[in-house]
Parts: sequence; structure tokens; C-alpha cells
Amino acid sequence: MRAAVALLALLLVAAACGDAGRSGTSAGAGPVKVVTTTTIFADFVRNVGGDRVSVESLVPKGGEVHTFDPSPSDIRRITDASLIFVNGLGLDDWLTDLVADAGTSAPVVSLGDDLPGATLLAADGGEDVHNGDAVNPHLWMNVAYASKYAARIAHELSRVDPDGADAYAAGLATYQAQLADLDAYAREQLGGIPEADRTVVSFHDAFPYFAAAYGLTIDGTVVTAPGQDPSAGEIAVLVSAIRTDHVKAIFAEAQFSDDLVRTISAETGATVVSSLYTDSVGDPPQDTYESMMRWNVDEVVGALKS
Repeated sequence: MRAAVALLALLLVAAACGDAGRSGTSAGAGPVKVVTTTTIFADFVRNVGGDRVSVESLVPKGGEVHTFDPSPSDIRRITDASLIFVNGLGLDDWLTDLVADAGTSAPVVSLGDDLPGATLLAADGGEDVHNGDAVNPHLWMNVAYASKYAARIAHELSRVDPDGADAYAAGLATYQAQLADLDAYAREQLGGIPEADRTVVSFHDAFPYFAAAYGLTIDGTVVTAPGQDPSAGEIAVLVSAIRTDHVKAIFAEAQFSDDLVRTISAETGATVVSSLYTDSVGDPPQDTYESMMRWNVDEVVGALKS
């Protein structure tokens, strides 16, 4: 696959040689062409940029960003882009080779790297990151951090399209007000759950920032990473922990099979919340970041109150 991508890249770059100024396009030449790695980041861009942007996500709705394998057709999107947004922090490192193959001069912005005011959590479940620790990359699951992503997006859009700076500032202000309401809603709803009932297990390590922001305790994960099934011994340890700690719910995610989670639930009696969204938006009405997070909050509250 990498060879096919590289070959197509050479052809596309050669075809584009006379097309000066495609990266760093001004709004007068049409919408700023933006590429993101996930549908969630694409939604952020749409909310901030409005009609001044045209945005595509490389990973399709319901796709798996951790293990995504770009196709040769993705080269065209990268070649045409004026601005590229990734998460960074190890989530979407596969984009590095794609950008190199495309030979694009478009800025590549890592939304999660060095995010001002964000406290990074360790990938192994630790409460903070020390030198050499792998970082949990799912910062946007804390709505306040998603708002910081939006601010970074507005700044970068203004850099490539200075004429649109006022429009991006206005879009950001409107969107951040909506996200502030969403954050308050999550805190109010989850804050009403007795603390003893806020212990959960998740399918994979996508919820630590959500848990830290909204007062949940994650007592374990079913898989170390998507595609890495646990051993029988690891499942036995997790089942024992769920029973001992009286875990109320197990979080599954819409893009993954919940068969293993339901097997564990049958052994423990924990409620399964099987249609949460983390790395991708869903079908309508959960087709925006705001709607998917409200859905997540409502589903979690329903399970923990049962």
C-alpha cells in the first residue's frame, strides 16, 4: 500500500507543478481547503470556519483512527489542502508518511500537542505524564479541552486566510459559548450521580479525560488498544475487579463490537453502555461533536442511575 501511495504522490505532485499558490489559499480564491484526520476535528473546523472553509476527514465516520490505513486516493486530499489538522500525541502518526509522500507545503497542525492549560494523562491510566511516559491522546473528551482545540483551529485558519480573521473570531466565540453550555450540562448531569456509583470500566482507554473532568473513576479497560484482544487471564482479573469494586457500568463504543463487553457483563452484572462515541461522530442526530457528547452524557447517566 505504501508503494502505491508513493507512486500516486509523484504523479499528483508532477501534475500540480504549475498550480502555484494552492497552499495558503486566500478566501478570495474560494474556500480554504482543510483536511483533518477525524470527523470530530472536521466538525470543529466547520463550526469555526463556516462558509469560508471546505473540510474533509481522512478517516470516515465510524472509522478507526488508531489503525487507519490511508489509500492512494487520500493523496489527492492532502495535495489539495491548504491546512491539515491532526491530533498528535501518537493518535494519528500514520499521517506523517502520507504528508511526506504528497510533498505538500500545507501546514500540519497538531491540535493536542502543547495545548495551553491542558493536563496530560498517561496512556497507562496514570494521573499525569512523566518523562518518557506515553500520553493518552483523547483530550477532546473533556469539553473544555475541545474548546481549546477550536481556539487553535481559529488561530491557524486566520494565519492561512488573514482576510477571514474576523469571521473566524466570531465563529469561535459562538462555538465556544455552545461548548461552555455543553460542559456545564455534563457537570450538572454527572454531578448528580452519587460518588459511590461513578465507578466504570471502558472498552479501551478513550475516557480518562472525560472521567477526570466529570468525576468518574475508571477501574479498568477491556482491551489495551483496539485490535488487541485480552487473554483469558486478563479477562479473569478484570471480572474480579468489577465484582470487588462494584463497578456500575462498562462503556462500549459504537465503532467496536460489544460482544466481549457483553460477555463480561453477563459474568458481573455490570450494565453495558454500548453506543458511546469517542473517536468519530455518528449518524444523525449524533453527527456533530456537540450532539455526540450530549448523547454520551445522557447514556452514562442513565446507566449509572439504574
